[in-house]
Amino acid sequence: MTFGLQIDEPASRSVLDRAAEGGVTFIDTADVYPLGGGVDLAGTTEDILGRWLKGKRHQFVLATKCFGRTGPQPWEAGNSRRHILDAVDASLRRLGIDYIDLYQLHGDDPETPLDETLRALDDLVRSGKVRYIGCSNFLGYRVALALGRSEALGLARFDSVQPRYNLLFREFERELFPLCLEAGVGVIPYNPLAGGLLSGKYRRDEKPSAGTRFTIPNAGQMYQDRYWHDRELETVDAFTQIARDAGLKPATLAVAWVMHNPAITAPIIGASRPDQLDDTLAAAEVKLDAGVVSRLDELTREFRRGDAVR
Repeated sequence: MTFGLQIDEPASRSVLDRAAEGGVTFIDTADVYPLGGGVDLAGTTEDILGRWLKGKRHQFVLATKCFGRTGPQPWEAGNSRRHILDAVDASLRRLGIDYIDLYQLHGDDPETPLDETLRALDDLVRSGKVRYIGCSNFLGYRVALALGRSEALGLARFDSVQPRYNLLFREFERELFPLCLEAGVGVIPYNPLAGGLLSGKYRRDEKPSAGTRFTIPNAGQMYQDRYWHDRELETVDAFTQIARDAGLKPATLAVAWVMHNPAITAPIIGASRPDQLDDTLAAAEVKLDAGVVSRLDELTREFRRGDAVR
């Protein structure tokens, strides 16, 4: 989601090349990216990715999403049948591919009947434009309702969910993750580094620097609202000490902790430079000691409640 605004196309290609070299085989994007670009830049990330994929599409599982606003008209957003059918064709065109492995709803749309949305997605699966479907940013009860409606109507069901999840945001452990484990739904969480805060590169006594996730146009304030608070920053200080004690880079430990949860299929990582992937990819080889897990759980327990003190 950084491609096309936070970083240009050559830099984006270098990140993708490093990811491929590091063994990454799953790529996730969305039709509204780059993050912070607004309607004017919507689709730019898919364009960049499509050009990079030429000649090697078969090497990757490719996922994208619809829901966000991609144009000025009222129907150019949401999960209506019209928007879904228009959006998938636009994504296929930009990506230069014949089908999408995993097509996800980027958010929930209370204005559109769920049955309408699920029937449209089922049509995409039956047509061959999409192989599997999923959702992102859905509450647990809405995922459960969607699974039930798909079963009752004989439609393709959500095979994955994509929630926000990291040491500073653990709310979904209470209901969504148990549901996914019981129903056999994959979990591919985003923000495992809390927008980069858990990499340990930020200092409490300094404001976030320009060009980072916390200052990017149209989205920087959202990330500051999520994470840039005294309690979170104090927690990160303690977290980096735990990482040092464990002999791990903070980014490696943060991603390894996400992967340690049995509900998680794979965390989604990002980068604005190829070298930033070194520490996060290293998490795939880490087996966390029970003592480290216990210390992290105790440190971040309040972020599981959803009502952490500010």
